[in-house]
Amino acid sequence: MRTSRHVERRTFLKAAGASLATVGLTAAGCGGGSGSAGGPVTIRYAWWGADDRAKKINQSIALFEKKYPKIKVKTDFQPYLDFWKKFNTQAAGGNAPDVIQNAVTFLRKYAARNVLLDLNPQVKAGNLSTDNFRSGLEKFAEVDGKLLGLPVGSNSMGYIIDEKVYDKAGVTPEYGWTWDDWYAGLQKIKSKTGVAGDSGPHSIMYYYDLKLRQQGKAFFTEDGLGFEESDLEAEWTEAMKRTRSGVYADPKRVEQIKPKAAAAGGLSAGEFTWDNFTVRYAAEGKSTYGIAPIPTTDGKKTGQYLGSLMLSGTARTKHPKEVATFINFMVHDPEVGRIMGYDRGVLSTTEQFEAFEPTDKVSKQISAYETKIAETGVLEPITPHPAGADVIEGAFLRLATEMSLDKASPGEAVDKFFSEAKTAFTANA
Repeated sequence: MRTSRHVERRTFLKAAGASLATVGLTAAGCGGGSGSAGGPVTIRYAWWGADDRAKKINQSIALFEKKYPKIKVKTDFQPYLDFWKKFNTQAAGGNAPDVIQNAVTFLRKYAARNVLLDLNPQVKAGNLSTDNFRSGLEKFAEVDGKLLGLPVGSNSMGYIIDEKVYDKAGVTPEYGWTWDDWYAGLQKIKSKTGVAGDSGPHSIMYYYDLKLRQQGKAFFTEDGLGFEESDLEAEWTEAMKRTRSGVYADPKRVEQIKPKAAAAGGLSAGEFTWDNFTVRYAAEGKSTYGIAPIPTTDGKKTGQYLGSLMLSGTARTKHPKEVATFINFMVHDPEVGRIMGYDRGVLSTTEQFEAFEPTDKVSKQISAYETKIAETGVLEPITPHPAGADVIEGAFLRLATEMSLDKASPGEAVDKFFSEAKTAFTANA
């Protein structure tokens, strides 16, 4: 059993490496400062997430402080939107935490403002290691030769399904199924079970990015949007037809049960999200949930890539050595890997990847899913996210939701989105 598992993992690393070797981003960053000459220091670490993640991170920090008793870590966590609102205020006031959980959407924005710490000097000083990352992931936050973070895990977009509803309807998702196959399945689910086939994917920027990538486009170029108004209006017009037919879930009910996911709340049979979020459905819902493959345009190209959360230092920290020591521990220590599991994605370093033995169904599903998509060779380099991407993602979600609630027509929502996107790019130029 142990041998077969390691063979599977080596296969995953090899397959993923071919797709991830070219991953990279372009932006600007900043770093510098000096340590505390060995004296006791306190660093601040902030992240977004829920109570379960906080419990795991605090356990990991306890291990760190035991090994490094002269470094204390003060923590802060918020829900996603609240975290970035608070961090933006802190960064603008020169009072950012020393270490943050970060995401690709925000790299260019804060790099351009010289908020993020270049970790390369700490690598050269031996305080931080970029060895033993699954191939290419150590370059995930490499920006114009500067290292602005290190990944804690990887994830990819998946299609989370209510397995009981799919079984009842007799619908079986398979690798290579097309969007027509997928939609026919949703219609069958609706007619056989009375449950909406999908929660309504049209507000999810990453779902639309996949569809565009399958067509040789992308949501973002390096400095703008990679699609036209007519592309999005066609997508949103079709989405509204499906919503009114009941194939997509009732948007009002979806909004009412938030933050619970629609599929977990029994309002739909599936929805697009990051594969590691499967943990959420198992915790929130009363059914059993699986990760189905992404539908395709041609039966082959899914447009998928491995994304990642990362740990970044901030440029104004007075303790860059201690920041690097902390990040190094959190991404390499095997016991931290066993504690965190796949909470933030499939573990990014081989030490942690090999240390964590998935025992629960959900973690096994996530591991098997990422192994499968790596083996099938569908993974591609991530699309660069320009400065302002975070604002644009928020606008996409808000305007699509307003459209779903009949507060705007598809054409009006598209016009507003492109106008707000132009403003966001200008503000972050």
